Amino acid sequence: MAQVDVPLVRSRFGETSRADHWWVQPVAVFLGLSAFIVYSTWAALQGQHYRFGAYLSPMYSPELFGDPLHAWFGAKASWMPAWVTGAMLILWAPGGFRVTCYYYRGAYYKAFWADPPSCTVGEPRKTYLGERSFPLIIQNIHRYFMYLALAILVILARDAWDALWFDGHFGIGVGTLVLVTNVVLLSCYTFGCHSLRHLVGGIRDRISGAPVRKQAYDCVSCLNRRHMLFAWCSLFWVAFSDLYVRMCSMGVWSDWRIF
Repeated sequence: MAQVDVPLVRSRFGETSRADHWWVQPVAVFLGLSAFIVYSTWAALQGQHYRFGAYLSPMYSPELFGDPLHAWFGAKASWMPAWVTGAMLILWAPGGFRVTCYYYRGAYYKAFWADPPSCTVGEPRKTYLGERSFPLIIQNIHRYFMYLALAILVILARDAWDALWFDGHFGIGVGTLVLVTNVVLLSCYTFGCHSLRHLVGGIRDRISGAPVRKQAYDCVSCLNRRHMLFAWCSLFWVAFSDLYVRMCSMGVWSDWRIF
């Protein structure tokens, strides 16, 4: 059978035969992630208005220092620079979990690096190194960030529980619902993690022989199918939770007590 050698011609940046609006998704991802990065950086540098009564912003949880009655290490030391806030010392953990997330990798590789901008669209690079060299080889520590994310979930769940108590009495405010929703969305995102899915059952060749692990695997798989949805919802709800607590603390918004 005759063979014909077809030379591989690399497409120019942005060149494609696609007729759809392929650029909409990477642009939306770029704007969405950029907005969150700008807001979270600004909020983390403030070092104030992160607590309102029983409400604590998830960006400052756990509260390492600040209010002597609640902070783990008491008031902030006078020798510490102003930009060193409690949020600056803890956000690297959940931030690292998201940056190394399998979904977010594909999202920001396209949106920020155009690597590639979208499927079958020409990209600017000429070589491909993958994730086997520095700095992208660091992405392989995603599973360890997952362990930190699971621990943070426990802390945030405790914050949501504390948000149910006002001066020692049980109650529910709008802020309570905000913080509870935050824990639910973060849990759906974290428990749908690809690494957790592998941990609970993916490492077995035949999972049907372990019914408990199979049930856990199916549960994680169910959440994993909506991983992108929970990734975005939880991301922006964290920012909204901080904004809600901040606005209440500043007296801009009033927290409506439901019960």
